[in-house]
Amino acid sequence: MKIRIIGGGPAGLYFASLMKRQDPRNDIVLYERGSRDATWGFGVVFSDRALEFLRADDEAMYGMLTPLMETWPNLTIVHNDTRIPITGNGFAAIGRLELLSQLYAHVEALGVKIEFDSEIASLADAERLGGADLIVAANGAFSWVRNENEDKFGTETDLRSNRFIWYGTSKAFDSLSLTFRNTEHGVFCAHHYRYSPTMSTFLVEVTDATWQRAGFADMGEDDTIRHCERVFAPDLGGQPILSNKSFWRQFPAISNRQWSFDNVVLMGDALRTAHFSIGSGTRLAMEDAIALWKALRETGGLAEALALYQERRLPPMQKILDAANASIRWYEEMDQLMALPAVDFAYSYMTRTGRVDHAEVRRRDPALARAYEANHPELA
Repeated sequence: MKIRIIGGGPAGLYFASLMKRQDPRNDIVLYERGSRDATWGFGVVFSDRALEFLRADDEAMYGMLTPLMETWPNLTIVHNDTRIPITGNGFAAIGRLELLSQLYAHVEALGVKIEFDSEIASLADAERLGGADLIVAANGAFSWVRNENEDKFGTETDLRSNRFIWYGTSKAFDSLSLTFRNTEHGVFCAHHYRYSPTMSTFLVEVTDATWQRAGFADMGEDDTIRHCERVFAPDLGGQPILSNKSFWRQFPAISNRQWSFDNVVLMGDALRTAHFSIGSGTRLAMEDAIALWKALRETGGLAEALALYQERRLPPMQKILDAANASIRWYEEMDQLMALPAVDFAYSYMTRTGRVDHAEVRRRDPALARAYEANHPELA
């Protein structure tokens, strides 16, 4: 096949790897608008269960990536100054640049051509896309391919109200932590985890009302960092917050009723977005790649393969999206939820998506279940 991929993130790179390994004769070119050494972003995180998809479908890739990851067996909820460690929730993280660098080298060694600093601006770019059997739009949440063809994809976008900003820090945390602190302006939440021995992601989230009261709309980059450093001083241990093209954003919950048209197909964040609070964006992107690869391998024609890709992939993906959307709503209510006692707040966090009931809390963390039952004897 002649395959052209727009976007050099995990979805496009992993799909290129799978297709080239299946048949080295596949003619695959990937166009990435950024440079090879672009350093945007900090770390990405996977749950231990999320990594099992990779072990099951591609043990070689699992073996290549997992030694590079930071791992830990639990998570921590911080409710002001009360720390509640929660067992039964393992995670692994890797620097975004490290992940991409490994994938770049891997696909190039297979014979895939990557054109960096290469902006594809139109599906009518005959010089580069002409004659392609398959065009994969893997160019992120703000995909122009999707935006220019919303009527064909049936795109729906719900811009959520909370504000977030993606930072890093040189404080290496010992677990994935969700830190919630009351301030005079409202609740500040930090999602933080180490992705190397010396670096951590440090994402700050607030409601829109808190963002407005704190005056962030009128603050420059340095003042914004200083403000967040003051709020989270007990957690940062004197280490600075680090910016890398960091700016306040609102999360766009994007979905598409139709995943392809003609020979064009969506993948990764271009297809749908999953809220960062469930740590599944990169997992979903790579699972998309596996699903499309399998559909192409198992069918005789492109139209049949693209239909099978959506048919098979939609149900498991929708379960994760439903959980992600429930998680979004929980964070939008965090100011009210912070009035709960610390144990009840941590329990609310654990059960926020509806996929974890009390029996599952008991299985994962008996101590948390017992502490919650002490406050709610009807459950004991």
